[in-house]
Amino acid sequence: MASLAGGLAAAGLASADPPAPAAGGAPAEACVTRAVEAIQERYEAVRDLSADFVQTTRSVALGAAGTVASSRGSVVFAKPGKMRWAYQEPEPSLVVSDGHWLWIYDPAHQEVQKLPVGEGFLSGAAIQFLLGEGEIRRDFEVTAETCSDAKVELVLVPRRDASYEKLRVRSDPKTGELLETTVIDLVGNVTQIAFSGMRTNLAPADEQFRFRAPPGVRVIELEPPKPGSP
Repeated sequence: MASLAGGLAAAGLASADPPAPAAGGAPAEACVTRAVEAIQERYEAVRDLSADFVQTTRSVALGAAGTVASSRGSVVFAKPGKMRWAYQEPEPSLVVSDGHWLWIYDPAHQEVQKLPVGEGFLSGAAIQFLLGEGEIRRDFEVTAETCSDAKVELVLVPRRDASYEKLRVRSDPKTGELLETTVIDLVGNVTQIAFSGMRTNLAPADEQFRFRAPPGVRVIELEPPKPGSP
């Protein structure tokens, strides 16, 4: 359950060791502008998307490197605000949202956590971009680690208090498609998610974004995380 909740609260992917910064000046700023516009236009244009993912979470303990956990599965997003993360490895688990409620289902422990979908949770998951609901320049200070015709890696620092410190994204320079995203939380935990096989506008059934607890499963109702909370 920890890999599920932690991964979604800080979904993303990047190296823990940051690459060299992009060169400054007008050309670099123009490249960043093009990259941001491409990402924005890409995800404003799609109604839904599906992809496979690999997630790696690096947690820290007492200021030192802690555990590393990895998982993989598939994900479906649909506007407005719907998502379904189906984890296959290392063990089956499920995260489902209909845009109003979110369920985190752990079959091994026969329990599901239910909480109202809040802005803080979705911000940490970087889901606004995938659902076309965020405005990058409005919501973030944007700088480039790498920005060229071959590779785009941006660092996004939230302009308002959030449940994470910063977000890194790697995108396709030509299409704006997100290839990797990273969130580093307020204590230094890094969760990595790489997307592959992305498909768009498949019109998934609404039933995929609903969850009904199986008989015998305990339902735990939680409050969403508050911005700025650890």
